[in-house]
Order: sequence, then structure tokens, then C-alpha cells
Amino acid sequence: MPYSNDHKMQTRARIVEEARMLFNIHGFNGVTIEMVMAEAGLTRGDFYNHFKNKEALFSAAVASFLMGRGAQWRDEAGIDVTCLNPEMARHMIDSYLSDEHLGDLENQCPMIALPSDVARSSADVQQAYQQLLSAMVGLFEKSLAVEGKAPRQEALSLAALCVGGMVLARTLPGSEIAEEVRAAAHATARQMASDPVNPVREASAG
Repeated sequence: MPYSNDHKMQTRARIVEEARMLFNIHGFNGVTIEMVMAEAGLTRGDFYNHFKNKEALFSAAVASFLMGRGAQWRDEAGIDVTCLNPEMARHMIDSYLSDEHLGDLENQCPMIALPSDVARSSADVQQAYQQLLSAMVGLFEKSLAVEGKAPRQEALSLAALCVGGMVLARTLPGSEIAEEVRAAAHATARQMASDPVNPVREASAG
């Protein structure tokens, strides 16, 4: 008997989740279809029932983070997306730039783990990555909105601090300067999310 649609969806989700973790650790070129399917308990032949090629899987793996492991991570960080305020922005900053996030290679945000791979990938992969960035910027905009006005420039700057600080820390593990950058990014981002008027806002107003 043919498998049900639910079974197919569950199998696809399992493949995507195993791929997401493998890509995070080994990068796009370091992962083969055989590796992914072995982790999922399936064969290479099963792969083509769900994906056209490895890049299609890569796109799905990047996109899956937002409402998959990313949603779990936001819950663990105490971020309530139904009640966004400056405290939620600070929770986001503290958790994103934490030692725990840096050390959890399998479950890191793909924006940290895969920027170089994404830059060399297809438009679909880059679009999935952009959706993650847009979601982070949107969270900061809504959390820091004042009188209904979303602070776009601050939100973009916060996202750049969070992602950039962690990319350097992952790229140069154990490096003193990378750790200094991450600590500086954390301190600056916290200040931006805490002060009702800060240098970024003043600059945009001027």
C-alpha cells in the first residue's frame, strides 16, 4: 500500500531536520545525500521522493529553522512573540549571544553557521536565509516600537550585532579577539535595547 500523506510529510520533516544539523556542523560541501539519509534511517533512493537535489534540501533545511528548532529556542529563551516589548528584545540578545548558543553547533541559527555556504547557493537558499534575517529584524522592530513607530535602523543594527558577533566567535573559536567582539556586541546590543534614546536613534533623527 502507498504511504499516506501524513507519513510522507513526517518522513520529509525527519530528513530536513537531520540535514539541518549536518549542514550546521559540516557545511554544504561536507554533507552528502547518503549521510543525511543514513541519519534519517532511509536510503538514497528515498531522497528523490522528497527533493530534487541536495540544494533543494539545503533550502528546506535553512527555512525549517524559523518555526522548528528556532521556535523551541525562542521558548527556552523566554521570548513571547505575542507580547513583544523591550524585555523580549533583551531576552533575544542574551540568548542569541550566549555561550550556550555558541556551543550548540547542531542547533545554531543558520545565519551563524552557514553564511558563506548561503552566499554561494541558489536564490531559493538565499531567500530562505533572508526570511530568517527578516524575522529577527521584525522581532526587534516590534519589541522596541515607540508610540507605534517601528525603529527600523535600530532593529537592523541589533541583528547585525547579534549575527556578526556570533559568526566571528564561531569562525575563530577560542580566539581572544573573537570573544571580545562577542562581548562587545552583547553589551552594545543590550544598551540599545534598554535605552529609550540611544546613539543609533539620535543619528537617524539627525
